[in-house]
Amino acid sequence: MSDTAALSHTAALGDTAPLGETAAGRPIRRVPGPIRFARYAYGPNRLGYCGPEEVQELFEQATGGGDDAALRALARQFEGAYPYLELIARSNGIEDPMDGRVVEAYWLGNGLLDHVGPGQLGPSLERRFRPRLRGDNWRWLATKPEAGAVPVHAFHVLDVFPRLGLMRTGAIDRALETMDSCRIRWGRVLERSGDWLVVSTVPLEMRGGKLRLAAPRPERIRGWIDGSGFVDGVEAGDVVSIHWDWACERLDRSRLGALQRWTSREIEIANRTI
Repeated sequence: MSDTAALSHTAALGDTAPLGETAAGRPIRRVPGPIRFARYAYGPNRLGYCGPEEVQELFEQATGGGDDAALRALARQFEGAYPYLELIARSNGIEDPMDGRVVEAYWLGNGLLDHVGPGQLGPSLERRFRPRLRGDNWRWLATKPEAGAVPVHAFHVLDVFPRLGLMRTGAIDRALETMDSCRIRWGRVLERSGDWLVVSTVPLEMRGGKLRLAAPRPERIRGWIDGSGFVDGVEAGDVVSIHWDWACERLDRSRLGALQRWTSREIEIANRTI
């Protein structure tokens, strides 16, 4: 899907108020990189899919703790995500993989990814995944850096995840559901009901044997546990990022656009070897 087509989904979500602040002029408060990483990582961690066993500690640190050393120790246990952060940081001459710019590049996408070329991503993928893949699965994945793939989370979900076995099960419907939940999505808030939000999201679908973004649909996601969560002061019309069934943060127009563009780019690259 082209950038223009991806951005058209924003209009379908009812994009009438400027982002970066809400219609009431409320600013979006940014948090340090380690906390931001934890907020995105919590969704799959609570389901037991990745990361450490200290699920409650991760949640507490992401909401009210904020102990830098503890957050960094937890982040290093995400064996899927952390090497990508190290690669992005190293390719940009940034010492700290938990730098906020690096964390944003991995989860949402930003300009740092332009500096991670095939010469950096290719060897990293080979070290990490070639021992776990055979035959065509590795050959397909090995073509991705030259095709333009970068270490954004959408790449891992759409290209690495399937090659590691998801698509080989033959359960395409379940595979799509899992990939759609795992990718970082965006949703326009329609209403709040207690600790839950109803949002308008753009789901992933398979059409004609290719992945694409479908028409928006309402979805119920979790924003808080007993009032404690990662998104503050959410109102109808705000846009939030979503990982699995959790709202991670409010997005301004710039970050929403970046997430849409990098997602569309990685869908296009994934479709070349489906």
